[in-house]
Amino acid sequence: MAGRRSDQRSVSAWRPRVPGVVEVFHAHYTEYAYPMHVHDAWTLLIVDDGAIRYDLDRHEHGTPHDTVSLLPPHVPHNGSPATPDGFRKRVLYLDASRLGDELIGPAVDAPDLRDPLLRRRVGRLHTALARPGDELEAESRLTFVGERLRSHLAPRHEAGAARRDPALARRLRELLDERIVEGIGLAEAAALVPAHPAHLVRAFSGAYGIAPHQYLMSRRVDRARRLLLAGTSPADVAGATGFYDQAHLTRHFKRLVGVTPGRYRGSGGR
Repeated sequence: MAGRRSDQRSVSAWRPRVPGVVEVFHAHYTEYAYPMHVHDAWTLLIVDDGAIRYDLDRHEHGTPHDTVSLLPPHVPHNGSPATPDGFRKRVLYLDASRLGDELIGPAVDAPDLRDPLLRRRVGRLHTALARPGDELEAESRLTFVGERLRSHLAPRHEAGAARRDPALARRLRELLDERIVEGIGLAEAAALVPAHPAHLVRAFSGAYGIAPHQYLMSRRVDRARRLLLAGTSPADVAGATGFYDQAHLTRHFKRLVGVTPGRYRGSGGR
């Protein structure tokens, strides 16, 4: 007689330094089923392998891999594997600063969104959230995820098409130039300028052909190059130029320069 398939469970959870994100939760379950429960935060869910079936407000739903599911706070739901091998999921728990209570009703009515662009954006957001030091990128990506969610749930309240705003873009560039090492969060920048965060990112990208987080990392790498050529060690350069650690410096430096900081320093810049 064939043996019973073992129940497998693995989880990874953390709270990133990104305003509005209460928790990031990645999990792989083969047999575990969630009982009915509630959260005090929004649950933004994507499934990478398998599928989940769940009940929300006494209606059954499912989450195939091409779907983004948004479960509202304070509404009971459960969850169980819908495929023989279970499921692998990535979840973001978001507070009310990202999605307001006025969207709870529409989310109860239509929690599963078939939107390939939104699915890609959520996946890229998870990638950014997993990299300490890339909080500005994560915050920018989260802003666009929130905007896309609101376009599904409350399309009448969405703003019109983005317009060019070179003065706004210039003000953000000045802020980034002033804070190359210490950095600045998108929410703080939007409050200082002031502008809506999504419009701020779009204005900057439209004016300069590069996203704000890419601009900031480029400026940091430029500073790193000069310090490396002066003989500073990569570990010290990372701290002096605003990178989270040496691995963070290496990842961005290699992407922009083509070699690691150590090789660049050893080459004498030639």
